[in-house]
Amino acid sequence: MKDKISKLWYVLKKDGLIVFIKKSFAYIIANYFDRFSFRVLLNKKKYRKNIEEILRLSSYERIIVWRSRFGYNVPLFQRPQHIANSFAKNGCIVFYEVTSMTDRVKTIKKVKENLFLVNFNNHLLNKIFMEEVNKRKEPKYLQLYSTDWRFTLDNMNSYLNKGYRLLYEYIDELSASISGTKELPKNIGDKFEFAMKHKDSLIVVTASRLEEHVKMRRGNANLVFSSNGVDYDFFQEFDINFSFDEDFKSIMLANKPIIGYYGALAHWFDYDLLKKINDSNKYTVVLFGVKYDSSFDDNNIGELKNVYFLGQKDYKILKYYARECDILTIPFKINEITESTSPLKIYEYMALHKPIVITDLRECREFESVLIGKDHEEFLEKLDEAYSLKNDKKYIELLDKEARVNDWSVKAKAILNLLKNAEEGDKK
Repeated sequence: MKDKISKLWYVLKKDGLIVFIKKSFAYIIANYFDRFSFRVLLNKKKYRKNIEEILRLSSYERIIVWRSRFGYNVPLFQRPQHIANSFAKNGCIVFYEVTSMTDRVKTIKKVKENLFLVNFNNHLLNKIFMEEVNKRKEPKYLQLYSTDWRFTLDNMNSYLNKGYRLLYEYIDELSASISGTKELPKNIGDKFEFAMKHKDSLIVVTASRLEEHVKMRRGNANLVFSSNGVDYDFFQEFDINFSFDEDFKSIMLANKPIIGYYGALAHWFDYDLLKKINDSNKYTVVLFGVKYDSSFDDNNIGELKNVYFLGQKDYKILKYYARECDILTIPFKINEITESTSPLKIYEYMALHKPIVITDLRECREFESVLIGKDHEEFLEKLDEAYSLKNDKKYIELLDKEARVNDWSVKAKAILNLLKNAEEGDKK
């Protein structure tokens, strides 16, 4: 309850009273009223038969149950959806937990072959689902994200006691600031400690610093490195009839080099660096995304004449805006959070064949195509260098090469190999 109150206070501070009331109302409906469904109660046999047929008629080698409330149909398609899609194409049947606030799935819905959205918050549906899945002999996995703060240790054990194996994705530094709470939520800490103490748990890490944390606690057992990646083909497909919004059109007409960034605008964003880029008066900076906390407004970024905040764009159209930028960037401060981050956008920038300039992020140092500014002055120099490379054939080929080897199919394969090795070990 303390974590929920802390989260609500964070939402109130970030979004204001009106948005807070709307989100609170939607949350109450989704998490309390939707738990009880007359639709399922009056048609139990129908839903049981539906789930039984899904499990019987589908072709798969293992069952993945994703229980972290990220949502599938959110504006930004990120790691959870990409990994789920790749799993579904490669021998897994995936049951992906929805959030009623974004997915609007009351029961169960097929997305594509071997990928289903499930409202596990519906108690009766969840009970029927578990009973039917428990009848299957295929290996079963409970997939959790380290950052999920709602799913409890008791919830997790209810799966493990039925023969599921834990697939724990350690994706970010465990931090109250990322969770949006005053203290690290107990559920996050509890599940992490469980995963570290039980060596039969399968651990996926997305960054070198996180890998070091795990190795210090439990060694190399059942551990795999799988950073973020990119849906390469998606970033090669564009509709020639796409039309930009009026704000972006006016920026394009200004005929000034455009630096683009998309993602969270939070306290780990280097606003002082942004101000120096603005003061150089060489570039227009366009920011897409969400104000994750009050840091954007606290730093008075809205007053900068060369910086434009255009809000959040849906994943399907964001690439059109990013492609029109001359340079794409990640101007993060260097701290424990960013040192443990595998920036998904870096791979998408590569696939868009755009020059990339970032601060000295540990997980990006290995890439030849990325220009790194270790301090503010060097960052500004790298922007000029990047602009000179925007039509350089060899540089674009390098971007393309590094994007291809970081496709999501490659990232998912590393995790699938971990599962297969565990299954082989169980047979011995």
